[in-house]
Amino acid sequence: MKSIANISFIIFILIYGSVSAQVEEVKDSVDVELYKIKGDSVYDTSITLNEVYVFAPLKFATKEEKLHYYILRRKTLKVYPYAKMAAEKLVVLNDSLKKIKKKSKKRKYTRQVHKEIEDQFSERLKKLTRTEGQILIKLINRQTGDTAFGLVKELRNGWRAFWYNTSAKFFKISIKAEYHPESVHEDYLIEDILQRAFAKGRLKEQPTVLNYNYTTLTNKWITKKKK
Repeated sequence: MKSIANISFIIFILIYGSVSAQVEEVKDSVDVELYKIKGDSVYDTSITLNEVYVFAPLKFATKEEKLHYYILRRKTLKVYPYAKMAAEKLVVLNDSLKKIKKKSKKRKYTRQVHKEIEDQFSERLKKLTRTEGQILIKLINRQTGDTAFGLVKELRNGWRAFWYNTSAKFFKISIKAEYHPESVHEDYLIEDILQRAFAKGRLKEQPTVLNYNYTTLTNKWITKKKK
């Protein structure tokens, strides 16, 4: 609890689809079928569909491995909405800051947004456990492409980011943590949890800005596990 309270500022400053399509079919003069999605002005010869994953049943070698996965799932499902919100608010914040010319007004606007987010989410964020806080930091990297440290440094200043990182280190939470499902097995498990939750509608998906493919990751980790 104490650790999250000490780095809650980091989250405060950061926490600032599918549409059903109707398709019209026509044929041109050379008898080629063309399609136009309602709302578009251009016809095409094909319709691009969203990628769909087929999930293998969950299998665990030991009871401990199974327990770890389900605990990780509970924590991931809990904090993902905060990471998603962080990415959404960051886009809004950056778009607004681009329209503000004076540095003093930019600082004032950033402080205003920070205060609004703090008032709205402080109590919930302070209740996160240490591991939930670390998962959240990694998911912020997944959704924004930057570390929490980098974002704080950009939005405030390097000195403040340094001290927040030092404080977090004391409580074994790194705000420089990155998300690497291709090389860190627990990060892959988090990705697996997210993809299954998206498919079941338990979480609303926000695409990651990082460059990896879930199917490729799964094949890699299955092959590695068999060796």
